[in-house]
Amino acid sequence: MARTMTNDARKKDTREKIELGGLIVKAGLRYEKRALLLGLLIDASHRLKGDDAEQSRLTVIGAEAFAHDGE
Repeated sequence: MARTMTNDARKKDTREKIELGGLIVKAGLRYEKRALLLGLLIDASHRLKGDDAEQSRLTVIGAEAFAHDGE
């Protein structure tokens, strides 16, 4: 039973990582260096803390990108 739960958790974690990687591709950053990508994400994390307006602005941009998926 414990093995199944561990296996399920591992599969869920793997799927989440694949989906997150897909976001990098969708953003047009597929060929950027990993250090640059990590730096971007860390910087964004710091900038977003407590900045509701910036979170809202970026959420709109992301939602629009998802809305144009099929085009």
